[in-house]
Amino acid sequence: MQSGKSVARKASSALAESGANPQGKGLTGFLLDWEYSSPRGVVAKRAPQLLADYFTSLLVLSAAFTFRPVFGKDYYLYVNGNDWSLSLVSPEEWDTDARRRTFVGTCVLHRDSTWSIEPSENIGSEGPVSDALAAFYDGFLEMLDSKEVLEDGLPYYEAQRPYYQRLFAAALSRSMHGSMTLGDQLGRDAGSWLVQMPGSVDRLLLAGAREPRE
Repeated sequence: MQSGKSVARKASSALAESGANPQGKGLTGFLLDWEYSSPRGVVAKRAPQLLADYFTSLLVLSAAFTFRPVFGKDYYLYVNGNDWSLSLVSPEEWDTDARRRTFVGTCVLHRDSTWSIEPSENIGSEGPVSDALAAFYDGFLEMLDSKEVLEDGLPYYEAQRPYYQRLFAAALSRSMHGSMTLGDQLGRDAGSWLVQMPGSVDRLLLAGAREPRE
């Protein structure tokens, strides 16, 4: 299991050795972003909320975006086929019904570096949003089922992700690991988590969106 510090050292070393400059960032810029994205106010969480945070955060971080997310700001998640995009533009600002029908929900990044999604009315009805969410949900279940323990699936460092998605995925991993440590949930068989999963995508999203946050 990699700690947050070891992941930071690995990422910093990789940048330094390669001379890489992701998103125009040098090594100093990366370390500042690492500090900015670091989870704060991490607490122990009940299994349904932990799973909801994990699912919704992975969903948001699978989306295309090129800006640095701001804590507490509203963002808008859309889907096009199996591709997700996180936007600064709300559905009311689009002038086409077709675009509004692809609206998934309003997303917020919380201080513990997890995301919540306030579901749109498109969820639960037939259409592209429900189809795409069902496919993502099935993939999430398969990922959990393939791991011995939940923390084995945390995205500590995934070089193939774009810069900000990789940065905040690492922050999510540190947050989840911290919550599970506080809740004495590390090392639990992944199957025991699966039985506590809400039975549908909309219930899973609501489990996270309705929890009080700082």
